[in-house]
Amino acid sequence: MPRILLAEDDDSLRGFLARALERAGYEVTPCADGEEAVAVLDQEWDLLLTDIVMPGMDGIEVARQAAARHPGLRIMFITGFAAVALAASESAPTGAKVLSKPIHLREIVSEVERMMAA
Repeated sequence: MPRILLAEDDDSLRGFLARALERAGYEVTPCADGEEAVAVLDQEWDLLLTDIVMPGMDGIEVARQAAARHPGLRIMFITGFAAVALAASESAPTGAKVLSKPIHLREIVSEVERMMAA
């Protein structure tokens, strides 16, 4: 079963995303912030799905550390800030996808499925 590391500081969104992805057949490990996500990076992951703007360590730094430890790891960002999304696309690891909030859960699941199939 493909494994997803989910870092999202919004409790309700994190729960919704985790449940939607689990229903789609993924094993999801939800983390409330970047530090929590980095603490489990040494495990094997198929995809990192992270918010960009989080208190403490942001999603860009989480992605950099994840990419350094797991070359070829699929990385997807979600953000509610358009300017952050544009900046993230420039400083994110190569091949990372940036999705802007608000986004429907079905759309995120579809994007995850596309990334996992690639």
